[in-house]
Amino acid sequence: MTGKIIAVNVSLNKGERKTPVPEVMLRENHGIEGDAHAGDWHRQVSLLAQESIAKMVAMGLDVKEGDFAENITTEGVDLVHLPIGTRMQLGETLLEVTQIGKECHNRCAIYYQAGDCVMPKEGIFAKVLKGGVVRPGDAVAIL
Repeated sequence: MTGKIIAVNVSLNKGERKTPVPEVMLRENHGIEGDAHAGDWHRQVSLLAQESIAKMVAMGLDVKEGDFAENITTEGVDLVHLPIGTRMQLGETLLEVTQIGKECHNRCAIYYQAGDCVMPKEGIFAKVLKGGVVRPGDAVAIL
């Protein structure tokens, strides 16, 4: 299964939408340099499919890449059905899936707008096994 990266997104603080940037540097066992969610834990990088965002757009929401606080927005990969432990190559980096979905303790602005949010159900999390630069347009390959 191969796809591509649509956007790479960062934020300085947790609990806020992320801003798309031209490229990000992933550091092994850390995550994205300069992102609030990076660190020595199992959710170093978050990914969400453009197809999931499209579901929210179809509900009438004005949302785009980064609005669900995902670090990497992909297209063409069925992220939510990847088993824990799946390895994926994004550009020159290597990630390992560590969690599918998450519990949403505090309802975000998206939830209140739409009555639902795709990130807790369809977002995935990974740790960085091999670092490097990732940019929009880079390939996503499931290994």
